[in-house]
Amino acid sequence: MSGIVVHLPQGSGGAADGEPGSGEAVTLRLGPGEVARFGRGSSTTPVELRLADEAVSRLAGEIRVTEDHWQLTNHSTTQTYLVENPEGAGEYLRVSPRRAGAPIPFEFSRVVLPTRRGTTVSFQVFAPDHVYLDPPGAGGSWTSRTVTAYSLDETATYFLVLVALCEPWLRDRSPVAVPTTPQVVERLRGHATGGRLTARAVSSHIDYLADEKLRIGVAAGAPEAGGGGSSGAGAADRRNGKRDAVVGLALKFAVVREEHLALLPPRAEAGARGR
Repeated sequence: MSGIVVHLPQGSGGAADGEPGSGEAVTLRLGPGEVARFGRGSSTTPVELRLADEAVSRLAGEIRVTEDHWQLTNHSTTQTYLVENPEGAGEYLRVSPRRAGAPIPFEFSRVVLPTRRGTTVSFQVFAPDHVYLDPPGAGGSWTSRTVTAYSLDETATYFLVLVALCEPWLRDRSPVAVPTTPQVVERLRGHATGGRLTARAVSSHIDYLADEKLRIGVAAGAPEAGGGGSSGAGAADRRNGKRDAVVGLALKFAVVREEHLALLPPRAEAGARGR
């Protein structure tokens, strides 16, 4: 694993002693061996992730990245922290007080700390570079095994969004326009998990696919994916370009294939729509 992304949502930023709080979102990228501390912080206890609640310790804990996973240390002497898997079926881990270096297995994680207000404070950790070996029977020693270039979890919500983006081309086998974000939301309506997605959530998954999973900025060129580009350099044009590039790369390297269409909810047949 080459690194992780830690995201503290907007409105969670706390304040050091005598300093104004910050409501801005914070995003950190950490590589192997790097550490990020979290807590309420103070002028004498610096933290990279400042959490705004008097029940959170000045130095509540820390995240450490290793070569193949990340670890969570709980510096509190009284509070237990939860690490949830938002992509799963309610899985979570408890990290007990003073637990050092608890290994976290989830690709997406939400670290949750209790507060006195009857609510919680939390931040997300994304570990996008989980790798997978060749299928069983490929043979060879551990050092000779090959890992996938694009390590995507086909059970994750981001992969469902990717399949919905690629669906028109896979069904028609000809250049077609890539679905817009509202069209993806509508297409996934009725799905057990994807049906709850909002437009903002779909956009976040597209950003995650482009920046972390498919590494569009690293891949050679920007493959075409159906509809031609439009002029202008606004946010809408950049969003359209990112969707096109994600779909183009996924189709070019067969990251998404026709059999993946079974992950989507059934489409309304033309006859049914007519009736």
